[in-house]
Amino acid sequence: MSEYQYYEFQAIDRPLDPAAQQALRSISSRARITATSFTNHYEWGDLKGDPRKFMERWFDLHLYLANWGSRRLMMRLPKRLIRRQQIDLFVCEVDGVEVCTSGDNLIVDIHRDEVESDDWDDGSGWLAALAPLRAEALSGDLRLFYLLWLTAVQDDLVADGEVEPLPGIGPLTGALEGFAEFFGVDADLVQAAAEFGSGDATISRDHLRETVAAIAAEEKTEFLLRVIEGDNHVAAELKRRVHEKCRRPATTYRTAGALRQRAREIREAHERAETERQEAERRRHAGEAEKARRARLVALKQRGETIWREIEDEIGRRNASGYDRAASLLSDLQALAAEEGSQDDFSHRLASMRARHERKGQFIARLAGFRVSSDERKA
Repeated sequence: MSEYQYYEFQAIDRPLDPAAQQALRSISSRARITATSFTNHYEWGDLKGDPRKFMERWFDLHLYLANWGSRRLMMRLPKRLIRRQQIDLFVCEVDGVEVCTSGDNLIVDIHRDEVESDDWDDGSGWLAALAPLRAEALSGDLRLFYLLWLTAVQDDLVADGEVEPLPGIGPLTGALEGFAEFFGVDADLVQAAAEFGSGDATISRDHLRETVAAIAAEEKTEFLLRVIEGDNHVAAELKRRVHEKCRRPATTYRTAGALRQRAREIREAHERAETERQEAERRRHAGEAEKARRARLVALKQRGETIWREIEDEIGRRNASGYDRAASLLSDLQALAAEEGSQDDFSHRLASMRARHERKGQFIARLAGFRVSSDERKA
């Protein structure tokens, strides 16, 4: 397959009506279109339409993946639920992020090229994994935008002295981990950032209860009416209130330089752990090999002269597997002779065998690594 492109769109706040589905079908006859989604992939050519226009008209989420490393994620966010100024604080220095206004919405467009991947990825499943990021952002959790800032740190677009926009991002949600993986954010840098928490990670039931209890009765009635009318954003608004109420000013912010240094320390620790794991694995294999070798030598000793007849039989096969088997048995016999101090006897028998089979060039070549005693050299 020379090229592969995957497009997926999701409608969350408002399903697609028949007219919208018909308009999309006129753009693509192959796409899978439902009341909430548009999905297609291309091995030749690409989407006959502008994904940004799709977002403005119909969808709330879009994911794009190409097998040459391009990745893209777009979100449509109601302006009344998210502040443009907050987003700008995180992404003003980030390449590959655009924020634009479309009517009552903001569209956040994130794209990165040359994202490396070891395995084939057809793109399916990614948007479902990343979809919670939109709800988290609407509820006031800003850690997605911190990860975008972290890509600028990774790309050396942020000076060492610049302070992080949140006091950490831990513990990470599955969607945030997925975002970092999808866009190739350095895992060690993400781990460094997640060693401290921003306060956006969790909302306890007690905090939520306190926030709801403090809402005036008239406003509660409006919230309930909106729930009955199908407004999907009531929960996000309530969670946002809790975030804003519970978020405490942090006493410690780290610099980009400190994060880079901590990421290097984490990377070095991972490398040391991997080296130790490989060494332990090597020792284990060596131990198993030595145990097997000892068992072979014991068995050889018990078989006595029959092993030499077996070697002759293997040589008599006149094929590669027979020669390999004969050479392997001779190698074990040489080791056994060294242990028992009978090297001269082994050398004489080996020399006799060389002489008998000197015309079997492939077998003789397999004996090149065998040690020769001084008596055999004199002979």
